[in-house]
This record gives sequence, C-alpha cells and structure tokens, in this order.
Amino acid sequence: MSVLPEVAPAEPILSVNNIEVIYDHVILVLKGVSFSVPRGGIVALLGANGAGKTTTLKAISNLLHAERGEVTKGSIVFEGQQVQDLSPNQLVKRGCIQVMEGRHCFGHLSVEDNLMTGAFTRKDGAAAIKADLELVYEYFPRLKIRRASQAGYTSGGEQQMTAIGRALMSRPKMILLDEPSMGLAPQLVEEIFEIVKRLNEEQGVSFLLAEQNTNTALRYAKYGFILESGRVVLDGDAASLRQNEDVKEFYLGVGGEGRRSFRDVKHYKRRKRWLA
Repeated sequence: MSVLPEVAPAEPILSVNNIEVIYDHVILVLKGVSFSVPRGGIVALLGANGAGKTTTLKAISNLLHAERGEVTKGSIVFEGQQVQDLSPNQLVKRGCIQVMEGRHCFGHLSVEDNLMTGAFTRKDGAAAIKADLELVYEYFPRLKIRRASQAGYTSGGEQQMTAIGRALMSRPKMILLDEPSMGLAPQLVEEIFEIVKRLNEEQGVSFLLAEQNTNTALRYAKYGFILESGRVVLDGDAASLRQNEDVKEFYLGVGGEGRRSFRDVKHYKRRKRWLA
C-alpha cells in the first residue's frame, strides 16, 4: 500500500512578522502586528477608524517615511524576500502596489492618462502595455466610456475604478487596497468588490483589503484579521468571523439578541473578551 507524500503548504506571497511602527520617533502606532496573505488569496484587514489599518498598508508599501514614520522592529517578506528597506518604486517593480485611501487620481489628467501612469515601471514595450489597457477596460467598461474625461470630473466610483485600473497597469502580483468602499453608494461598493473577486479568480492577483465595511469585506475575503489600537486582536476564516459574537457586536452592529443601541455597545466594550 503506497503512502502519498505530504504536501507542504504553499509559501505565502506576503508575511508581516511582529512589526512595530513609530511616528516622529516617539508615537508607537503598531505593536507586534503579524499576519500573512496566501498566494492568490483575498485577506481582509479589519477594524475601526484609527485602528492602524492604513499604517499597516503603508508599512508594507514603504510609504511611511513621507509621514515621518518607520518600521522599528520585525520584518516584511514579499515572495520570500525581506522588503521593508526597499523604495516604493522597487516594490512596485517586484509586483506589490498600494491603492491608497481616497483614490488619489491625477484630477487634471484624462482617465486613460491616469491608467497609463501605472505602467511607468514597465519595460516590456508599447504593445504589451496597450493589451493590458484593453484588459483594464474589459474589467471596467465604464472607464472605456469615460477614457477621455478629466479624472477630476468623474464620479467617486469611477475614480476608485481608475485607481484600481492604474494599479493593474503595473502587472501586480498583489494589490494593497485601502478602504475601497469609502464614500461610495452601496451598489457601487458591490460592483467594485465583484471586480476585485474576478481579478483574483481570473488573473490570480492577491489582495489585502483594509476595510471598515466589515460585512462586505468578509463576504469577499477568505480570511480576516481584526486590528484594534495597533495590534491584531482576532483572526480567522471569513465564515467564522461573520458568526463570531464579538465581531457581530462591534463591527456588524448586531449581537446574539439582535441590534443594540450605541449605549449598549459602549457598555459591552468594557467587557470585550479579547482584551480580558
């Protein structure tokens, strides 16, 4: 009787290992944060405003120095190599790019010119870049219609699509997506998350989603980590987090007894199990 060899688990595309982040040499923002993102996975980084989600993404994409922040402990490993000392430009060339909160399109440029700025690190020729531009338009047909419009005069949803499309033009292996639902109508949020799902399944792009919209994020992510006050307080697969009573109470607005008032939630926070 033959015995099948054990299959080693796939190496994660991203590993964040016990990092600390300090601003202005004195303000400790992240405290021993650790998590990983599997290759081809969608992972949600959840938590309230100020929990440390954006700082975590900026630590990974090496954008902290512009805000007088730095990773003082731990390591960040992308595709098996430590990357915390690389420049943002070098990290993009390796295949990891951040779509920042608030979209940050170049308002005076056309939608298509915005998309083309995402290809600035590429050296594979105009034909390959044009093919990828058409691929972006396939995923975001609205952008093809608005391709000649000034990005600053497009809707919030179209600007978010432009920002994601611009990231795709760099041919990323992984996208760090910061608050993609912010300021958007629910229907647009669903549309954008559906496109993220398609990109993950059809193009193999890994995603780390930083989101306050926990309900939506956990419907599309496979795994989630919850940040609070700069540290990971809870993690698990998306299905189990959706059923977790603490998550329901603090992030979905309901508990085992149904929806509660703000006063009840404040009282419940005093006996939060993960801070006991």
